[in-house]
Amino acid sequence: MADLSEFSVGGIAADTSSPVPEEPRGTAGAPYRWRWVALAVLLVAEAMDMLDALVANIAAPSIRADLGGGESTMQWLGAAYALAMAVGLITGGRLGDIMGRKRMFLIGAAGFTAASMLCAISVSSGMLIGARGLQGLFGAVLIPQGLGIIKEMFDGRELGRAFGMFGPVLGLATVGGPVLAGVLIDADLFGAGWRMIFAVNLPPGLLALIGGWKFLPESRYAVPPRLDLVGVALASAAALLVIFPLVQGRELGWPAWTFASMAGGLALFAVFGRYEVRKARNGSDPLVAPALFRKRAFSGGLVVGAVIFAALTGFSLVLSLFLQAGLGHSPLHAGLGSLPWSLGMILGFIVIQISEKHGAVERLGRKVIQTGVAVMALGLALLVLTLHLAPTTVTICRIAPALTVAGLGMGLVMGPFFDTVLSAVDPEETGSASGTLTAVQQLGSALGTAVLGTVFFSTLGRGTSLPAYATTMTTTLWSGVCLLALAFLTSFLLPRPGDRRHG
Repeated sequence: MADLSEFSVGGIAADTSSPVPEEPRGTAGAPYRWRWVALAVLLVAEAMDMLDALVANIAAPSIRADLGGGESTMQWLGAAYALAMAVGLITGGRLGDIMGRKRMFLIGAAGFTAASMLCAISVSSGMLIGARGLQGLFGAVLIPQGLGIIKEMFDGRELGRAFGMFGPVLGLATVGGPVLAGVLIDADLFGAGWRMIFAVNLPPGLLALIGGWKFLPESRYAVPPRLDLVGVALASAAALLVIFPLVQGRELGWPAWTFASMAGGLALFAVFGRYEVRKARNGSDPLVAPALFRKRAFSGGLVVGAVIFAALTGFSLVLSLFLQAGLGHSPLHAGLGSLPWSLGMILGFIVIQISEKHGAVERLGRKVIQTGVAVMALGLALLVLTLHLAPTTVTICRIAPALTVAGLGMGLVMGPFFDTVLSAVDPEETGSASGTLTAVQQLGSALGTAVLGTVFFSTLGRGTSLPAYATTMTTTLWSGVCLLALAFLTSFLLPRPGDRRHG
């Protein structure tokens, strides 16, 4: 699956830090010849990431039944992946600036594919969670290179069209991910069961590796920045201190150290920010360019993206648990039950594509994203109403209309999101910006899994009846609505219509 000045990046002057492609755009500014093929390769990698973020939610009950573990195990299957990506993405984007984006894309694709196979052969829940973390780390090397390469290959209207392609691909991944997971688990191919959801990454992984080697252009800084190792350590430690107690705290009974850990993580994020500002002022190479946060499109997009992805990923987990544990459906039926949500997303992407052709998205600016957030909240509220009216006779068909509305809102948000957030980012800031944007999204995903998962399990307690699950789902959905209300309020940080290209 989406990451979105006072100082130059890395303290390097603009004339020496401009990306220098190995393959020039052309003698007269002609665009890169294989740009659309290269975009397809990048989208394959993006889809692979989105699939892996979703399939574990469908497979979580089956994995727990096979490998054992507590309720937190099901949360960690998603949170380990998202947390590892969040920790590594800022560094991954920076490594693209330093070592070349094509090279890091290929390393990421190879490592991600190998880690997927390690997931498939895991013999314990601990080994699987560790392999999921390894997937996330290599994904953190793979994913941020795409946004930077796209900004170099395209410009003008083509850039908007290229970013617009992320919407349908993410929509197809959200449709195909849960259904594919359900089909593979129920089919039990070769007696592998849930393991096939990870083994199936081999074909697209090899396709991304071969296609990337052949078609992606290379770009490098004339004077590469240095990697900020202290910044890496501070950001990584801060993220871990916040996420770990959120996922593990409920099962441990919320001891005092969990709250101290979260407070320490927030404080460490503040220390990280001050350190990066000081490093930039001293002319050194910061991990994240502080000047990015002075741009409304970028800083506002970080907040909105974190909250939206928290709601999306957390909702995906609890919906899967409700359909399987609450309604008693198989993984396949649970995957099919999430189709209305995914189809609604695709409809939202189509609406955005049509609107962009007529210039409506650019004219309306942040109002499009605000409308999408409001529609998502409406969909969750309709789902609450459905559960309230028929707590003992809930079926997939009855919740389908509400899921479709929520998915439509998600599509309206995600369609213009990347172009809006990255619109004011200068070329020399692309690596830092794309890594930071995607890292914050993944951190939001880990937080969403932790928070909504904790609300779900805490409310459910030892209940096993359908009314108990309906009540639990209602409480969790209201928590999701609160997250969306926060996203709506923070969306006012985004630039007004007409200001998008000026940060």
